[in-house]
Amino acid sequence: MQNYLIKNISIVNEGFIRQGDVLLKNGRIEKILPQIFSSEADTKEVNGEGKFLLPGVIDDQVHFREPGLTDKATIYTESKAGVAGGVTSFMEMPNTIPPAFTQELLEDKYGIASQTSLANYSFYMGTSNDNAEEVLKTNKKKNDICGIKIFMGSSTGNLLVDNPSTLNRIFSESELLIATHCEDERIIKQNLEKFKAEKKELTAADHPLIRNEEACYESSLRAIQIAQKHNTRLHILHISTEKELQLFGNMTPLKEKRITAEVCVHHLHFTSNDYSRLGNLIKCNPAIKSPNNKEALWKALLDNRLDVIATDHAPHTLEQKGLIRNSNGLSSPTPTGEAGAGLYEKAHAGLPLVQHSLMLMLYYYKQDKITLEKIVEKMCHAVADCFQVSERGYIREGYFADLAILDLNRAFTVLKENILYKCGWSPLENIEFPASITHTFVNGNLVFENGIFNESQKGERLKFER
Repeated sequence: MQNYLIKNISIVNEGFIRQGDVLLKNGRIEKILPQIFSSEADTKEVNGEGKFLLPGVIDDQVHFREPGLTDKATIYTESKAGVAGGVTSFMEMPNTIPPAFTQELLEDKYGIASQTSLANYSFYMGTSNDNAEEVLKTNKKKNDICGIKIFMGSSTGNLLVDNPSTLNRIFSESELLIATHCEDERIIKQNLEKFKAEKKELTAADHPLIRNEEACYESSLRAIQIAQKHNTRLHILHISTEKELQLFGNMTPLKEKRITAEVCVHHLHFTSNDYSRLGNLIKCNPAIKSPNNKEALWKALLDNRLDVIATDHAPHTLEQKGLIRNSNGLSSPTPTGEAGAGLYEKAHAGLPLVQHSLMLMLYYYKQDKITLEKIVEKMCHAVADCFQVSERGYIREGYFADLAILDLNRAFTVLKENILYKCGWSPLENIEFPASITHTFVNGNLVFENGIFNESQKGERLKFER
């Protein structure tokens, strides 16, 4: 395969930024030195002057919709979008059609990814109220699967797990990390009925009031209580409220924590003030909430109560959001024949983010909200440590060459024509980011270079050191 020598670049890694050269050979990082010279014919030089080299982003929560929901997305399209944004590995959720409730269905997803994914991949085992036996078979494959996903208290179909005996059994017997979506279904239903009784028509602005702070807190508290009872390795996904933050600490090093937490980029960026502008485009679960929650999340991220940054990338078509694209590229409500009645309740929850998550964090770097070193810690190092990913997440000799090159002097504007999601839209459309991802390497293969893709090699199945 083609080898690469990246010259004169600023290497952001393990809390420091250092100038140097990096040699990539046979898919791995061969050498990291102040200067490296190579005369080998199979080594291509990449000029890194004025640019920054980061480990590839590992996104621990995405929904790539395949199989069964390929009108929204596919593993190919969304992994390609991720690679363009510096994401080199992803962990994908089980709520496809059919859901990944058996070992065979789980392996089917790995088979699709092996043929189509441009990024490295892993898939969560899905849980229902009646598949505990099947779920616990993952104990025999603990070095091959990222974790078990449990929708605790809120989901659709048979993905909702609210049977106490099922929860206790899986929490007590699982040898893998358990990742949970925590919102209390009982509280949500009560709030929904209350608002429907009081209002003629619900809108997206009601979403954070229906799926409120209390619904999140009560479910997260319950998950933590069960995990503490059984000493389970628990990872709570997409924390969205200030109140939940009291459940997490920063006195224990990440590698020793039994309970960890994730925050998503949209909860760090949007607030409930944005519903008036974006409406159902930013309807997601858990909901984007009032501004005080955003500020509290940032504080907890920076003081290490929140451990990793992810996206919860969850694309839907504009039609499924109850929207259309009009002549000037904006979105407007779809006529329904009922004066728009029921648009909020019919609109699917979720938004596409994986192509722009790193650039969004660089937007906050330029605002002095977060350092480059901290971005790398939370999007690369900490994810690898949290999930015990083997030989990825760091720029280290001998590790896989999963890398992204940034140009902090080249702005990038999100436009319809450069959005790579299959759904074709982004809630960040028309935002100008102050940086660009110019190169992305996956296993040493230069998959993305200045807008051009090399799809000759596919990503690899992630391995875990447990």
